[in-house]
Amino acid sequence: MSHDPELWSEVDRYIAERLVPADPVLEGVLEASAAAGLPPIHVAPNQGKLLWLLARLQGARLILEVGTLGGYSTVWLARALPPGGRLITLEADPRHAEVARANLERAGLAGVVEVRLGRALDTLPRLADEGAGPFDLVFLDADKPSTPEYLRWALELTRPGSLIVADNVVRAGAVLEGSSRDPNVQGIRRFYEQVAAEPRLSATAIQTVGSKGYDGLAIALVLPEA
Repeated sequence: MSHDPELWSEVDRYIAERLVPADPVLEGVLEASAAAGLPPIHVAPNQGKLLWLLARLQGARLILEVGTLGGYSTVWLARALPPGGRLITLEADPRHAEVARANLERAGLAGVVEVRLGRALDTLPRLADEGAGPFDLVFLDADKPSTPEYLRWALELTRPGSLIVADNVVRAGAVLEGSSRDPNVQGIRRFYEQVAAEPRLSATAIQTVGSKGYDGLAIALVLPEA
């Protein structure tokens, strides 16, 4: 019974019904994203609430998100910002960016969130060149093979005390498979190796089960340089 994905989803619903109140704006984001044909790979509601809590606990005033999709996690993070706070989210797919901008407009967040279109490995260096940041929280949730490169840029764009959060770091246990030919798995394995070798980071990862299956989340604190 404990390995039953249907049970995991039921528990997620139980948690959400009690701790994540129904929200027509967030539900509208999911409906609009589905209607536009976007893949249903957004975070679950209770995971969105976790992102909101992390941003609030962090006191984040400036947030960077790598991977927008339809803007569901973007709305959660942007709602955690204080007045005057800003969020920049990076999206490579023009259709996804279009849907996300419309969703953010309907959510009343168009003035808070900037959606930047382009490959993150192109837009991240531009952010650095502009002197953007330092960001108080960075959420990495884009193509997994590039996660190590995203982390490298996240370190350039943060400060001691910033949080870096990475999604999909367990991949149904496939992260154990060193011989895997899956570039997603290999990207996440390189991410772990990079974090472990980086003296500026103190991190952990937790395994998660639920409506999104079996996966995990990594959270890293940026430390002062020794």
